[in-house]
Amino acid sequence: MSVALFTHPAVLGHDTGPEHPECADRIRYILRALETPEFVPLLREIAPEAPLEALRPAHDQAHIDAILALPRDRMTYIDGDTVFGPGSLEAALRAAGGAIAGVDAVMEGWAKAAFVATRPPGHHAESGRAMGFCLFNNVAIAAFHARARWGLKRIAVVDFDVHHGNGTQDIFAPDPDLFYASTHQHPCYPGTGMVHERGVAANVLNVPLPPGSGSDDFRESWEHKIIPALNAFRPELLLISAGFDAHAADPLAQFRLREIDFTWVTNALLAVADAHCPGRVVSLLEGGYDLDATAASAAAHVRALMRL
Repeated sequence: MSVALFTHPAVLGHDTGPEHPECADRIRYILRALETPEFVPLLREIAPEAPLEALRPAHDQAHIDAILALPRDRMTYIDGDTVFGPGSLEAALRAAGGAIAGVDAVMEGWAKAAFVATRPPGHHAESGRAMGFCLFNNVAIAAFHARARWGLKRIAVVDFDVHHGNGTQDIFAPDPDLFYASTHQHPCYPGTGMVHERGVAANVLNVPLPPGSGSDDFRESWEHKIIPALNAFRPELLLISAGFDAHAADPLAQFRLREIDFTWVTNALLAVADAHCPGRVVSLLEGGYDLDATAASAAAHVRALMRL
């Protein structure tokens, strides 16, 4: 199956400082893992910069203006985790732009699926706040673009990052035609994602799992809770917040997943996409902070997207 890989060298220029887990090497390791012969068929594409108007459906104008007003000649800490420096704005706009381009690729039909290997990640960015390493909510921006350009109505985001995507939930919860589902560790950052958080029309589904959860808990949650709800929603486009920090080796949480689990969940999601939206899937990199584990997991995910 034709899969487009969107990235850009500028995303390496988002400097988070020494010892920060959300570092440029995350992208370098992933791209290196995708250079082996089995990945030759990937359609390697440049992630463009998103135009500012594409950010507005997902973010308050005050938030956009606040990011644009940050100094571009030095590093600024927005909060204890979230850094903005000289290369951060272009990186963030290319992360959002790569997400938009991924949607266009699958809607135009020259790619069946897309994987967007960019940074900073996005699923913690709320409509009015940057947080959790995230400046703009790339997956939400992609969803609103799919609606505006392609006239889609029912758009789903599924999130297997170990941390709850509070930003995506914040943006999606008031809209009954947007669906968000997540498995995530609880307790863990950012402390949201409880079962009772359901959105305006039960369009949010959270499955919090305790530290130490492994393959059985993860697969049961997807097979018996999220996949049935996703099938009932019948999405016209499926977007994936692909965080690989649920891997057993990751330093920021305590799930016990392995690469085979990311393969399994990707295959399960492809089956949903085949049933409801002619296989159209766009996957965006979120977390993953052990470099080797993240690279191996991303490769397993892309291999599944390619149906190898």
